[in-house]
Amino acid sequence: MNDTMPMAASSNRIMLGPLVAAIDQGTSSTRFLVFNAKTAELLSHHQVEIKQSFPKEGWVEEDPKEILQSVYECMDRTCEKLTQLNIDVSNIKAVGVTNQRETTLVWDKQTGEPLYNAIVWLDLRTQSTVERLINKTPGKNKNHLKDKTGLPISTYFSAVKLRWLMDNVEKVHEAVLSHRAMFGTVDSWLIWCLTGGKNGGVHCTDVTNASRTMLFNIHTMDWDPELCIYFDIPMGILPKVRSSSEIYGLMKISSKLKSGPLTGVPISGCLGDQSAALVGQMCFKDGQAKNTYGTGCFLLKNVGTKPVMSDHGLLTTVAYKLGRDKPACYALEGSVAIAGAVVRWLKDNLGIIQTSTELEKLAADVGTSYGCYFVPAFSGLYAPYWEPSARGIICGLTQFTNRSHLAFAALEAVCFQTREILDAMNQDSGINLSQLQVDGGMTSNRLLMQLQADILCIPVVKPSMPETTALGAAMAAGAAEGVSVWSLNPEDLTEVTSEKFEPQINPEAESELRYARWKKAVQRAMNWETIEPVNSGNEDTSIFSSVPLGFYILGSMFMLIGAKYIAGQKLA
Repeated sequence: MNDTMPMAASSNRIMLGPLVAAIDQGTSSTRFLVFNAKTAELLSHHQVEIKQSFPKEGWVEEDPKEILQSVYECMDRTCEKLTQLNIDVSNIKAVGVTNQRETTLVWDKQTGEPLYNAIVWLDLRTQSTVERLINKTPGKNKNHLKDKTGLPISTYFSAVKLRWLMDNVEKVHEAVLSHRAMFGTVDSWLIWCLTGGKNGGVHCTDVTNASRTMLFNIHTMDWDPELCIYFDIPMGILPKVRSSSEIYGLMKISSKLKSGPLTGVPISGCLGDQSAALVGQMCFKDGQAKNTYGTGCFLLKNVGTKPVMSDHGLLTTVAYKLGRDKPACYALEGSVAIAGAVVRWLKDNLGIIQTSTELEKLAADVGTSYGCYFVPAFSGLYAPYWEPSARGIICGLTQFTNRSHLAFAALEAVCFQTREILDAMNQDSGINLSQLQVDGGMTSNRLLMQLQADILCIPVVKPSMPETTALGAAMAAGAAEGVSVWSLNPEDLTEVTSEKFEPQINPEAESELRYARWKKAVQRAMNWETIEPVNSGNEDTSIFSSVPLGFYILGSMFMLIGAKYIAGQKLA
């Protein structure tokens, strides 16, 4: 019996054919996944959580070295698991990278050391920088750069984070002056490190990540000198922009590591996480859309090879460019800052749940928010408002409201935010979406998926293999010229099995009423936080401009003088 086992395993191993791996470096975790290039089957993976630090209110940082170390750990453990499954690691023919977008890093090219923590995409420290930039534009217009970038001037994008680092971190300032600084988003940092780092590492990014910096012209498909002058950022620190599917460089890994055999394997795919999910969901046709439920929530709609500018608060972004000689495709995108992050907040900050699965049970127990509405604008509001001064609000509370209602309201908030984006997308395109393809960690919550179908009033379709972001990066890597182990021809793509959630409530009577109440709550959350003084007009801001307060202070002064006089008389 034992004698035949290796033969069976060996024959299985031969049948697998070429494999393609993907590094999926997200906001809250890193994963390394290995797929069969012929069947798109996920063979093995490993995941490591990433710590976030919050040095001040609104600041969100991660340690670049921890990010890199998590990649090595995931690669090691996955290679170990493949070996245990008797799968030959040398069958991995390419590696793709997908990453949290806009997160900004600067490092020293001579030492390879990061010069500051990575500033995470939802960080708000640049709000005053953004307001200063908007105030100097004609008409104080936040869309001043939109014709070139497809983006509003916002705390979300990398250019303002890089500007903050150059202005506030001495090490960064000095490294820029001495031409030692390298800027990049997470993909650039990982590719540079994995291809040799200070010993010949490749400093590059792809068009999808570049299009999220506010320094990239989405028409010329390259860094824009005028944008760099606008932000006063030297072009020499920027990575070279490449397509999403080509060989960037070869892996160089220490032979001491279990993933050592991956040395020499090409890194040949790179896509920002939302673009990777669009590719992984096979949304290659104009009009197809997907929504990813991760830390944030991101709805992308493929609009083809010509960029479409939004009139309703959406972003125009590069969806993918699958080869040096292939055309770039564009997408309309709606971004929600807080989706899965609201679950972490309920768990870590309020302690009302211990695990994310508990949230679904709590919410299912009541089946309603009982009139409670939750706007989780912890980092302001993204699409379609682009209002950094908004803050989180919970309203409609009564004595009857309990933690189960709050759990339900939190899930509804994710769905309402998606509805706002879908409405904007339908208005921009003039064509209503007939169904929504979904992916991401939160899609395991069946109640959330049903709620989403009810609130959108269209079916929600979830693939049975949820790792579509990593799959998209693997597809781009495997299809690259010089690798060519993965076909992206429509007839060759593996049919994805999926589950469909149909709307189950009366859209007019219930869904629209709940949505209208939500919109009312959003208005309450607006303009909560501002760097301007409370009285910013020509009003008298002295304490005596408030008559009751003036009387109170004057009265207190007279009482104090009187008390001292009486005390003096007694002593005399």
